[in-house]
Amino acid sequence: MVKVNENNSQNTILKVLKGSLLAILASVLMLIILAAFLTYTNVNESVIPTVLIIITGISILIGSQITTSSIKKNGILNGILVGAIYIIMLYLLSSAISKNFSLNNYSIIMIATSIIIGGLGGIIGVNRK
Repeated sequence: MVKVNENNSQNTILKVLKGSLLAILASVLMLIILAAFLTYTNVNESVIPTVLIIITGISILIGSQITTSSIKKNGILNGILVGAIYIIMLYLLSSAISKNFSLNNYSIIMIATSIIIGGLGGIIGVNRK
């Protein structure tokens, strides 16, 4: 009986990790589209921080919805985990690439957005039929 719970929790963790990876892949795709859009239009580059927050939110929403719709329980918790893993991976990568990486107001907004949107996506995913 304990083995069933162990396998179920391992399966849940695996699904959350897959959802986080899916969110990252969605971000990469949207960032490529953004880069092409900025290259071939006259849009001011000052919109980039706002668009990055939007891309992050949409990506986490997609990842957390898909994850929690397959798990079918603890939607808000699993969605928050997808958002948290996504943002942790993003900041680990950023700190490895950038020598002057630091947490600032923009970082706090990104972290809060990731957690809130992850929880919201989790709620939507669990309740989706």
